Amino acid sequence: MKPDRIILIRHGECFANTDESKFATEPDYTIELTDRGIQQAIEAGVKLKQLVGDETLYFYISPFWRTRSTFENIARQFPKSQFRYSEEPRLREQEWGYLRSYDELKKLKKERKEYGVFYYRFPGGEAGTDVYDRINDLLGSLHRDFLEPDYPQNCVLITHSLAIRLFIMRWFHLSVEEFEEMCSPKNAELVIFEYDACSDEYRLITEIERKKENVTRSRPISI
Repeated sequence: MKPDRIILIRHGECFANTDESKFATEPDYTIELTDRGIQQAIEAGVKLKQLVGDETLYFYISPFWRTRSTFENIARQFPKSQFRYSEEPRLREQEWGYLRSYDELKKLKKERKEYGVFYYRFPGGEAGTDVYDRINDLLGSLHRDFLEPDYPQNCVLITHSLAIRLFIMRWFHLSVEEFEEMCSPKNAELVIFEYDACSDEYRLITEIERKKENVTRSRPISI
């Protein structure tokens, strides 16, 4: 049974969001939420509860500690009988390679912005294309899960900014240029897809902010 909604939630504010050098000095998966991030996650849980009411949910969670903590604080708004959950490693953050100095990290991030997020590969890590492939593979699993007759009414993915943008790109078959124009969702923001039974399609009802500057080279297909 197709869920009524697919909801993507970025983790709450983490310590690397307030001090980017932590991305260079600590294992990415261990970075935790700030006190503000915990409060954001609690508020996201309240918003989610208001949205779904007593409907059932299935949570897919990136295994990083900041996404686990976001889920834990969201889930406190619901009785355990209302939801199921599982960790989903394909929802993890883009791998940035081995730990390095903060100066080197800033240099690499500048290169990525200039080259394009989708194609740029961190030395020893992943390109956006690799995360796209993970998301593509995950969609196949989700569609198989949706075939279960007792699948919950809401599918909730708790993940990271890049994964959310690439999920939108893959679901709606957007171009690379359209992906590059998307801004990151805010911490603990709900990005909501709603199912339209008449068209048998999902509609993105959350407005995604677009970057104003020209962020990547563009070459339209001409046929």
